[in-house]
This record gives sequence, structure tokens and C-alpha cells, in this order.
Amino acid sequence: MARLFVRTWPYLKPQFLHILCWLALQLTLYTTVGFATLLIDDLLNNKIMLGDPLEPAQAMLLQLDPSYAEGERLSEEQQFAVRDRFVLYVAIGAFISTVLMQICVLHYYYTWIIQRINQRLRVTMVEKAEHLSLRYHSHARTGDAIYRVYQDSATITAIIDTAILDPINMIWKLGFAFFILWLFNPLLGFICLLATVPIILVVAWYTPRLQHFARLARESNSNLTSRIQESFAAIRVVKANQAETTVMRRFDRDSNHALDAALRVRMEMILLWMIVLAMAGTAMFIADYLMAGWTVNEEATWLAGAITLVGMAIWNLGAFQQARGRVGEYFGWGQGLINKWSLMQDMAVGLHRAYHLLDVEPEVTSPRSPVRVPAPIREVAYDDVHFAYDEEAPVLAGVGLTARAGTVTAIVGATGSGKTTLMSLLLRLYDPTKGAVRINGVDIRHMGIDDLRANCAIALQQNVLFAATVADNIGYASRRAAREDIEAAARVACADGFIGEMAAGYDTELGERGGKLSIARAIVRDTPILILDEPTASLDAETEQRLLANLSVWGRERVVFLITHRLSTIRNADQIAFLDHGRIEEIGDHDSLMAIPDGRYRRFVIAETEGVPAGGAQA
Repeated sequence: MARLFVRTWPYLKPQFLHILCWLALQLTLYTTVGFATLLIDDLLNNKIMLGDPLEPAQAMLLQLDPSYAEGERLSEEQQFAVRDRFVLYVAIGAFISTVLMQICVLHYYYTWIIQRINQRLRVTMVEKAEHLSLRYHSHARTGDAIYRVYQDSATITAIIDTAILDPINMIWKLGFAFFILWLFNPLLGFICLLATVPIILVVAWYTPRLQHFARLARESNSNLTSRIQESFAAIRVVKANQAETTVMRRFDRDSNHALDAALRVRMEMILLWMIVLAMAGTAMFIADYLMAGWTVNEEATWLAGAITLVGMAIWNLGAFQQARGRVGEYFGWGQGLINKWSLMQDMAVGLHRAYHLLDVEPEVTSPRSPVRVPAPIREVAYDDVHFAYDEEAPVLAGVGLTARAGTVTAIVGATGSGKTTLMSLLLRLYDPTKGAVRINGVDIRHMGIDDLRANCAIALQQNVLFAATVADNIGYASRRAAREDIEAAARVACADGFIGEMAAGYDTELGERGGKLSIARAIVRDTPILILDEPTASLDAETEQRLLANLSVWGRERVVFLITHRLSTIRNADQIAFLDHGRIEEIGDHDSLMAIPDGRYRRFVIAETEGVPAGGAQA
């Protein structure tokens, strides 16, 4: 836990002076209110109610003449005067300390500090997650990452509150209560310390149990978040397969597990609190018994002469109530510390989960001294490339392929043959386990990741769009794109037609799942390498042909890769690489590959066209 708390320092450091200022204000306010409470108790119980004369310092503070500090008793008129001044000053003090200081200043200041700290951690977590390789994200559940960033990250503000600021406040207040008790009678302080030892031992023994159940609760809630995310992400599949009942049953199960785990950890905290309460109650009973005896016998207090503003030289009603309140305060703040300690176990688990995302080392990193991507790009080559997500199941095994500028290379093969993985290696979403991907003969691992990806654009079949305008979505990945560049890219992608039919054209607001604009988004980046992953899957035949014609003109000096199953798209490629079980088995143009009597590509084409009626697409 100590290591986890120390790790919060980089996020605390920018706000450290603000934290110190807030803490100083808080402790000053409490100390002032604490001594004011002693004064208020004495004035109310002994001076106003019993008519005892004021201390000279009290008379001066209330702006009353010295006669109020003389004689054996106050007259009825003097008691009323003290009462009126007392009520007025208490009202003014309460307004200043509570409304102005506690609510308007301290609460707002504190909220401002912790939210800035939390913001810094969340941004760092998301930034780190974006730089992790796809290998990590392919094994991690999206809902778990969301829970870590949104919920577990909030633990840092709770840590500041629960593990740093609140304990400091409570220890200060606990020490203040102990100091006052010691002034009344050192035996009271000894009783409090004697009761503290077994309480600490019980808490130390119980802590590992709290940590165990806190971990189970966090994991259960993370699983529930993942279940929610997965259910909504697959809502179309759920509805199409009438699986609503199954989804609800699974959600209900995970929700109940999360609820049970949360209740269990709270129950464990309450059980510890009850044990401590019983031990503290015993000590308080003993202290009350002793103080009652001292008050009945009107014994002298150690407080006499220690604080000239408070006149409690003997154990009277005011002294009894003040000391009794401090005993309750001592054990109350002590119990508050134990409650904070219990919550800290849950927070430590959450903070550990948040830092886990920061601790994962990215597999794909830029070299310390990267070389620039060559310009102009003449060719992209795969040199004996091997890759596996898991060592026992290789995806690519010795791929060799060269694609030159001004050509279109179609990557063809059955589902799961490694086509998309091959392109992912070019973007350095993964790195090969063996071999290299080269641009103009230079291994891309020697290049900076940002520089490399700035020279590559990709259009995916499953496009992700944002709740923004059409123009904003097309220009999403290109900050330099002007409006005319966006419109030109839309024309190349054959998207200008349906955009023009929209009510506001390029300024039409799209929903989260908007239209298919990924090709235009890739083209507007104007990069020397373009990757199209099933770009024509949702296009009609006429639009597809127009798109391919546009690309052939637009890509004259670019390296273009196509991943597709549509034969009408494949046959127009300059070269076709047939990928099977992680190997390029055949390479050439459509006609040359079809001329191989028992070729893999020929069999693939025949299988794809079986059952196509006359007049349909033919190889």
C-alpha cells in the first residue's frame, strides 16, 4: 500500500502547494474552533447558567467592563448582557467559520484540487492505453479498460482525501482532544492510549481480509462493465438472433455477483467497526465513571492556569461536559481513522488496477534515434515475415512480398489466412516475431511510429464514425485538410453523391454510426501508402467500378494494398498475392494466376463464383 501511495506523487506534485495551503487553512480553522468551543462551553455552562464571574480575558473579548470579572457571582442583569453578547458573537463566528470558510472557500478549493489531479491521471492512462499494441488490446476486455480509466482512476482523488488529507485532519483533531484531556487529568490520556493498543492490533489482523474482499468487488464490477459494453456493442446481433433473454440472463448474473461482492466488502468493514466500537465504548465508560467522581467531589483540574481564557480550575459541570466531549472526540476521530483505513484497502486495490494499465510496457515502441521514412517511397517489402499471437498458433510463416509505387496489390485468401495481420504489421500495430517489413529497403522498426503512420492511410470495412459533421468525419485523421481537400477526397471515394443528397451536405451531423466514409477519410490524408480493407464490400457494382477507376488515377505514385474477396475488385489489381495458412502460395496478375491449371487462386475463384447465375460476376 505504501508503494501505491508513493506512486501518486507525480500526480500530486503539480498541486502540492495548493494541497498544503488547503491543509493549513483547514487545520487553522479547526484549532481556532476547538479553542472557541472551550470558551463557549465555559461561558454557557458556568457564566450564563450558573452566574460565575468572567475571567478578565473573557470580559475583554466580549467588550464588557472589568466589573463582570469581579465579585463572587454575576447579577441577573449582567448574566443577560453576557448572554446577548455571547449569542451575537457565536452567530458571527459560526457564519464566518461554516458558511464563508468551510463551504465557500475550503470545499470549493478542495474540489478544484482533486479534480485537476484526477484529470491528469485519466489523461495519462488513456494516452498509455493508446500506445499499447493490438496484442494487448486483443486480449483485454474493453469494459475492463473503461472501468479502470473511469472508476479505478477516481481512486487517486479518494486516496488523497481518505489516505492523506482526512487522516492528517483526524490525527490533528485526535491529538488536540488528547492534549485537552491531558490538561484536565493525565489519567484520562493514559486510559485513551491504553485502549488504543488492542484496537490497532485488531485492525492489523483484519486488514488482509478486507483487501481480499475489496479485490473481488472491483473485479466483479469490472466484469459487469464489460458485460454492458459487449451487450450494447453487439446489439444488432442480439436482436437478429432473438438473444435478448440470454443477454439479460447473463447481465443479471454478473450484476448480482457485483452486488453481492460490494455488500460483502461493506459487511466486513461494518464488522470491524463494531469490534472497535465495543473496545472504545469500554474505555469511554471507564473514563465517564472517573470524571463523574471528580465532578461530584469538585476536585482540581490540571487545566487550572494553563489557559487563562478558560476558567475551569475545578471539575464543575462545564469541565465534565468539555472533558466528556473530548473523550468521545478522541475515540470518534480514532474510529474515523479506522473507517478510513478500511476504505483505503478498497482504494489500494483500485489504485493498483489503475496503475496496472500504466505499468504495461508497450510491445511496439519507437527507437531512441529513429530514421525518417524515405521519400519518395518506391516500394514496400515483406522479407521472410513470421508472426504469431500465440507461439503455438502462427499466423504468418515466411511471407515474402514486394509492392511498388504506382501499383495496386490485392491480398487474397480465405477468412483467417492472415490478410489483415499482414497490413497491421506495415502500420506497426504489431511487430514481426521474425523477419522484417521494409520501406525502400529500410526496416520500419528503425523508423518512428508517428512518422511511419503519418505516411500510411487505411480504410476499414467496419467504419467507426463520430457524432460530428460529415466534413469533420472525413477530415478526422488529417488536421491539415481544407474543405476543398475533403470534398476532393469524397469525389475519389464516390461519396460526394449521397453527401449532396443530405439536408446540409458536408455539414450534416452524423450519429455515432454514421455513413460509410472511411475511404474518403483515408484518401484525404494524401499519404504515399494506402491500405483498403474490404473497401467495396458495401458498394454496388457501378459505384465500385467508379471508385476503382478513381483510385487507379489517384494512386499513380502510391503503394496501394487491397484486402478483398470481390472478384471484380481483385481482377483489376496489378498483382495478386494469394495467402493461405500464413504463406503467400501464389503471386501474379489475375490472368496469369488463372492460367495455372490446379492453382490455389484458381480454385479460390471457382469456389467464390459457384452458384452465380448467368450474367453474374465471372472470373
